[in-house]
Amino acid sequence: MFVRRSDGKAQVGIGTLIVFIAMVLVAAIAAGVLINTAGFLQTKSAQTGQASSDQVTDRIDVAPKSGAVGMVGGEEVIGRVNVTVQANPGAGNVDLQNVTVQWIDPSGVYKLTHYRVDAGDADFAATALKDADDSLPVLNDADDRFILTFDTGEAPTNVTLETSDGTVNVDETDEPLREGSTVRIKLTTKSGATTQTTVTVPETLSGYEAVEL
Repeated sequence: MFVRRSDGKAQVGIGTLIVFIAMVLVAAIAAGVLINTAGFLQTKSAQTGQASSDQVTDRIDVAPKSGAVGMVGGEEVIGRVNVTVQANPGAGNVDLQNVTVQWIDPSGVYKLTHYRVDAGDADFAATALKDADDSLPVLNDADDRFILTFDTGEAPTNVTLETSDGTVNVDETDEPLREGSTVRIKLTTKSGATTQTTVTVPETLSGYEAVEL
């Protein structure tokens, strides 16, 4: 004959089992949270790393710079500045429509944008020097060479360029560049990569129609 025990051991066993199951569930939930957090951090880290890489590689390199000589009140000055640009080795596509130019000359600081960005006349315009696949205004090949043109005002007046979109008038800054003056030009791409170059006008412009800067 079986005798039923009343010492409560079965109840203790069930309680232990419930606690064990609860601990397993908590551990599983915690593991899921940790996995999701690790995945998020990994994605964020990759995005940050890519952005940092783009800031280093997606730069514009500046090649030769030249200026057109004109006359203002009997004084010879630079009225137009041409800056040849190319993509930095290893850079992705660089769209000049997304490039911001900071022009710092003796008359002040100017923030310039590509003519396709703002309606009306251009702050600066780009024309192709070498562009095998007609990608202007996008630098998408290591062999691409584009010329950025800036009108410093007065002479020659009303700089007009023929672009892929037709005739574009380039807005002037404030005043032409005089002999011995210096301009700093900062080119910042969409990814935040910045290239700085200095334009220095020769001490004499007499007898020249164009000079290297």
